Amino acid sequence: MDTAAVLTAFDEQLRRAGEGEGADNPEPERAPARVLNTVKPEWAAVTWSRLTEQDADEVIKAQLDRLSHLTTDWEWKYYSYDTPADLPSRLRAAGLSEEPAEALMVADLRELELTGPPEGVRIEPVTDAAGIDMMVAVHEQAFGGDHRAWGDALLRQLEEADPAAPPTVAAFVAMAGDLPISAGRVNFHPGTDFASIWGGSTIPQWRRRGVFRALVSRRAGMAVDLGYRYLRVDAADMSRPILARMGFSEIATTIPFIHHATATGSAG
Repeated sequence: MDTAAVLTAFDEQLRRAGEGEGADNPEPERAPARVLNTVKPEWAAVTWSRLTEQDADEVIKAQLDRLSHLTTDWEWKYYSYDTPADLPSRLRAAGLSEEPAEALMVADLRELELTGPPEGVRIEPVTDAAGIDMMVAVHEQAFGGDHRAWGDALLRQLEEADPAAPPTVAAFVAMAGDLPISAGRVNFHPGTDFASIWGGSTIPQWRRRGVFRALVSRRAGMAVDLGYRYLRVDAADMSRPILARMGFSEIATTIPFIHHATATGSAG
């Protein structure tokens, strides 16, 4: 896989389109735009930027002002190839909190090594509220915290999907008997070469048994069937070596810089 070419395609096809979720360009009169935003009820972010040393602080301040109406946290999604080189320190200076870095990993679906679930485990599609409840339970056991708002947003996406149109999201839960043990979703980005996988959480007692790998494989197989070429994931340290063994390549690093609405009030 030509990683430089894939990174260029990722930047043009996903990031500059708001990660495939529909970008909101705050500066349509400027060519080219300096930043792109995605603002939705369940997630808001600056998804792409091309700044210079001369305009970076001004544009960061403009985004803080622009998103000041939000009552929930939002993020500036920084990638290691973004400019200027000192953008992370500028974001920290503007009051945003740096989260742990993740690896942007991409696999060519034609080369990915896929596997089935281990004995005694089955992977089922999630299509209703009961399935979402199981996904939320898995994420809360695996990651801690409250994931109900995320689950409600995913349920709305599934319920509002047009059954006559190609899917844009699918979700799966791995079951051991009646126990949900792992869960994740996949987003499809029509008009691009990319599908993206998210979640991929496994409860502690079922880790290192091949469940995570099987869940990735199930979502990858669906992407293959729908004609996508690449599968993208933002990988944490725990999943990175598993994905690398499957055939994913690390092409950049991504860091969320978070504006905490509840901690700081309105931006400005």
